[in-house]
Amino acid sequence: MFDQVVNFISGVSWNGLGLIAFRIVLVLVIAMVVSKVLGRFMNILRQRLLSAGLSKGETSTETAKRTDTLIRLLRQASYIVLWVMVALVLLKEVGVEIAPILAGAGIVGLAVGFGAQNLVRDVISGFFFILEDQVRVGDVAVVNGTGGLVEEINFRTIILRDISGVVHVFPNGTVTTLSNMTKDWSAYLFDLRVAYKEDTDRVVRVIEQVGSGMIQDPKFGPLMLEAPEIFGVNQFADSAVVIRGRIKTRPIQQWAVGREFNRRIKHAFDVAGIEIPFPHRTVYFGDASKPFDVRVAETHQGAAVKESPKE
Repeated sequence: MFDQVVNFISGVSWNGLGLIAFRIVLVLVIAMVVSKVLGRFMNILRQRLLSAGLSKGETSTETAKRTDTLIRLLRQASYIVLWVMVALVLLKEVGVEIAPILAGAGIVGLAVGFGAQNLVRDVISGFFFILEDQVRVGDVAVVNGTGGLVEEINFRTIILRDISGVVHVFPNGTVTTLSNMTKDWSAYLFDLRVAYKEDTDRVVRVIEQVGSGMIQDPKFGPLMLEAPEIFGVNQFADSAVVIRGRIKTRPIQQWAVGREFNRRIKHAFDVAGIEIPFPHRTVYFGDASKPFDVRVAETHQGAAVKESPKE
């Protein structure tokens, strides 16, 4: 046994091993340098994309969301290509023939392609989502009827987190409807219900006063793009006149602005004496019975007669 080990060691070409080790280390060093260069290139590209977006008049938030999504996906793709190439070079350095591997990979890829049509569809759909700037990380979107904050966009999936904290994963190829609620700007749509006896012109003036106060507010004014638009009387409901309007806000700020607007509207209507109606119901027990209030009155009258002292 000892002689076999000695014969094996003596038969090893140490010069050849040293050269192979040197080449492997050199390949890894070059790969690390290329990785660093790619990282710096991505940072430079990000800054240029941000500058280009701002020069077109886009907001910094919108430009940053789109740019970060593109850069993250480009970084993933470039790193995958780099390290696959490094792995193939290392295999060749240790004496493994990569030509059969590439040929086998092509055959396997063709076979997998037929069985992975959904995956290919997802990747192609994801590419067009990103290319057409339909949705970005940080947007609030409704995908296939489910709304939430877009946390990740990959070539294969879109990941949403709803207000309850539940994470929803949608393969890009299955997305049939996509509604972006925060692209460029957002809006809070309101329907204010007032009683029929109210003067609608006076109600509109009160709403305009509330809107003017909000846009001058140091906290909520910067979140609003303009004063509230009041479309006018939109509907004659069963117990109210409905006045519709809209507040245009910065992306994702429509809910904060809308809640504050509703709070101020309630206070302003109370001060101005404007009635916000609510449904009333009258309960009947049928034609054969007396109305409920009459029955209650008769019951109390009978009880009072029984309790009165006898003469």
